[in-house]
Amino acid sequence: MKSRPAPLIPPRLRALLVKVPGLVPVVRFLRRGPLARDRNLLITLGVLTLLIGALAARVSTEWFSPSLLILVTLVGGLQLRLRSLAVLLMCVLASLAYVGAVLGVHRIGLGLMVTIGFTAVLAALMARTRGKLGVQGLRGDAMLLELRDRLKSQSELPPLPKDWGAKVVLKQAGGSSFGGDFLVSMRDGDQVELALVDVSGKGVDAGTRALLLSGTFGGLLGSVDDFLQASNAYLHRQRGDEGFVTAVHLRLDLATGEYTITSAGHPPVVKLDAGTGNWEIASAKGVVLGVVPDLHCEPDSGVLRKGDALLLYTDGLIEQPGRDIDAGLDRLLGEADRLLPKGFRDGARALVNSMASGHNDDCALVLIWRP
Repeated sequence: MKSRPAPLIPPRLRALLVKVPGLVPVVRFLRRGPLARDRNLLITLGVLTLLIGALAARVSTEWFSPSLLILVTLVGGLQLRLRSLAVLLMCVLASLAYVGAVLGVHRIGLGLMVTIGFTAVLAALMARTRGKLGVQGLRGDAMLLELRDRLKSQSELPPLPKDWGAKVVLKQAGGSSFGGDFLVSMRDGDQVELALVDVSGKGVDAGTRALLLSGTFGGLLGSVDDFLQASNAYLHRQRGDEGFVTAVHLRLDLATGEYTITSAGHPPVVKLDAGTGNWEIASAKGVVLGVVPDLHCEPDSGVLRKGDALLLYTDGLIEQPGRDIDAGLDRLLGEADRLLPKGFRDGARALVNSMASGHNDDCALVLIWRP
């Protein structure tokens, strides 16, 4: 039989502590309840704040500078709830008042007072935002990082056979990790399906809705016969006006090279014909998603042969303020003729960088070729 571990507090000492008036309720207050961690941290930071003030006033402001209260306030903004932070700020104010009463207000300095005041406002904003999210500390940032990694992983195409090549390039506005352009894809044997989606807006503003829709569209892809119709029905059921969504859907047979393209308000897909060396614009078209209850799309189909390529992209590559969209498409095809012959894989990134220079918008490009 395994012996029980020795208790942290000996029985005799425990019996003695229990007799101390008010000690048991205090211990229960500190150990129980969902706010125990917040409460204990508040007590720790509050005591530290008052201790800094006392040492600065009675010992030395060089060793125990009141500027240390800035760090305490920042920690409180990151870790405490808003109500607890308010109590901590009262302790900071009391500590500063004590130092000023003992040494004089001039020993604190106007600059330090302004800095602590600005830090207190910043800490309150952080505590309020994290309180709305229901997370404290850096857990909210960790959640965003995980969502970013999941969205990035989802935007990768499934592995293709050796006689096929593909490249995906996503470039969000302002260098953000989140944007309104995303890709969902799946492969079942020789059948590959992918959908390139563009949510209205750009950067972080469109990123939250893109995160929601990427999960929904990823579940629909490969599960329904008409992907765009199912996506349109889902968006049409949603309440509120949250902007439009465009999408292009590609179904490709890796064994034969046959493909079908359907589009909902998305810029036209272009195909490189290796035989002629020309870019052909697909005729697939349809209304943007979520506008009408019954979506009608005119599909386009064809066959990818050796040397052919399909180029899917979002409007961030061809739309520029004050310029016609046809002019943007002509420039895209001209840059593709210049950059892609050097190699599809490296040329895709160079094409996005060339087209996206000079304006700030989300851009996405999918290039699939048959060597």
